Parts: sequence; structure tokens; C-alpha cells
Amino acid sequence: MRSIVPSAAILRQKYALVSALRAQGFAIGSCEDGKPAAGDLYLVADGETPPVAARTLVLSDGDCAVTPFSDGNPARICFPAEEAAIGNGFASALLRGANEPVAADPESLALLALAERVAASDITVLINGPTGTGKEVLARAIHMGSSRKDGPFIAINCAALPETMLEAMLFGHHKGAFTGASSGGQGFFRAAHGGTLLLDEVAEMPVNLQAKLLRALQEREVVPIGGTLPEKVDVRVIACANRDLQTEVMAGRFRADLYYRLSVFPLSTKPLAERPGDIAALAAAMVVRHAGACAVLPWITRESLEVLTDHDWPGNVRELENVIQRALLLCGGHTITP
Repeated sequence: MRSIVPSAAILRQKYALVSALRAQGFAIGSCEDGKPAAGDLYLVADGETPPVAARTLVLSDGDCAVTPFSDGNPARICFPAEEAAIGNGFASALLRGANEPVAADPESLALLALAERVAASDITVLINGPTGTGKEVLARAIHMGSSRKDGPFIAINCAALPETMLEAMLFGHHKGAFTGASSGGQGFFRAAHGGTLLLDEVAEMPVNLQAKLLRALQEREVVPIGGTLPEKVDVRVIACANRDLQTEVMAGRFRADLYYRLSVFPLSTKPLAERPGDIAALAAAMVVRHAGACAVLPWITRESLEVLTDHDWPGNVRELENVIQRALLLCGGHTITP
């Protein structure tokens, strides 16, 4: 868990931001605890001395502006109270990192809390939700919060490969096992040994291959194509689906035993239109991600945020990112306007 240390002035002036960061999983430290601890991030008011410049965010009121961390210098965000939605989003993105899960909506915060809890275990996780809602980002966060974080994280899209190739990619194959197999391949299960294997769009997996996946999960071993002896694997599996797997089971398109094996701990991501509280935080994080090399980041105006919030987002988070990237190309300055 990351720790932030707000100064007394920040606790008075930006208490809502500190509370929001606590809800997002940050531990809150105290400036009275003594000398700076490794990894602590500091929040200070303008004019205060940064304890560790490279890990300090300076906050102030006034005209909207964002300066990211650069060359060992502190990051700076200036915004008035009425711009808190975007300002707090920028603060979270700079402190957390723009590629980590973003949440501000209460239901999304609850989802991240569940993900953090399940990360500490080694059980199989099923993440269900529409396309573009951040399932892989959530899966990667579970991996990074687990004891396997130093091991590999490998993602495979089960809908992107034909059945014969998918089996070889998952379980491996020996040389000569099929036409064109001029050499052996270890497969993703063995490549992910000691880490996490993400099976995206698992509902698209052919039924006969589902039986082999079930065995791999139950026995923690795989038999490569062309082989006769099983090989042990130490892999945590996270599965993602954009269709309801219970419905697929009832329709006979998905094995019930595999469903129960995968859904030991189910999580659900919602469409972006159903969690409008996330939009400001997501948009700010995307600006940091795609314009982070700029000396000053473009600010998203309240009018622009209203337009974003009113949109129904059929493409979910992926569509929002497309819009932000296009806005960054067209804004031509330090402000993103409608």
C-alpha cells in the first residue's frame, strides 16, 4: 500500500482530496513521524519546503495548472475549489501512476477494495464486464498486489486464435506434434510459471478445450500437444468475460464445472455510463498518461467535463481514452475545451 504524508496546511486546505486518496487505498502518514521513509509521497502547500522533492506534490489555489514530476523536481497542481473534481483526479494520477486502476465512484472504489483483498490470496478470479471497461487493468492490479508480482504476467485473448493454435499456445507442444511444428513451444501456462495467466474472453474458448483447461486448473499440470507426461505448473489464473457465463452454461456453450472452478471469486466491471463519478479521474489520468512528457499538462475545463459526463459512452473507457487522445492533439495549448 502506498503512503502519502500531507502537511498540516494540506489537511486544512485540501481535506477532501486527502479523504479521497484514503478511499482509493493510500495509507495516510504524519509529518510528525520523523524523517522521511522510503517510498512515502508528500503533499505540501505552496511555500512549504518539500521533504523529498522528487516525491512531493505541491498543491495551491488559483488558476488551473498541472506540472508533472520532472528531473527530481516536485509536481505542482493549482486549482480553485470549484475545479476539485479534475484537480483531485490529477493529484491521484500523479501520485499513483497513470497506468494503475482509477476509481472515484463509490462502486468502483468498492470493486478496487475487493480486488486488493483477493490479490493477497492465490485463488482463481473471474472478472465479468462489457468490452472496454478495464478488466485487464484490474487483473494486472491483482497480479501486482499479490505475492506473484515479481513473476510474469501473461495475457492471452481466447477469441483471437483458432482452436488448434489456442491449445498449443496454452499448453505447449513438442517438435513435430502437428504440421509446421518445426520446434517445440512451452505454451503460456509454463511461460507464466510463478506468475499470473490472464485468459481474456474465456467464453469464446471451444467446449472441448475447456475440459483441458479444467484439468490444468484442478491438477496444476499441463500435457503439451504431442506429449504423454504431465508437467507441473505454478500459475494463478484470472479469467475475463464480456458475456454472462451462467447464461453460457445454461445454453450449453460453457462447461458448468469450469465455470465454478473459475468463479471462486467473481468481480464485475460496470459500463462507464453507470459510474459517472469515475469520468473526471479517468480523464485526468489519461492526460497524465499521454501528455506526461509535457512541461505543463493541459487542464480539462468544467465545461468539457460536463460534456464528457453527459455522454453515454457505448465504447466505455476505451472510447473515453480515444476522445482524450484526440483532444490532446487538437487543444493547442494548456486547456482542453469542448
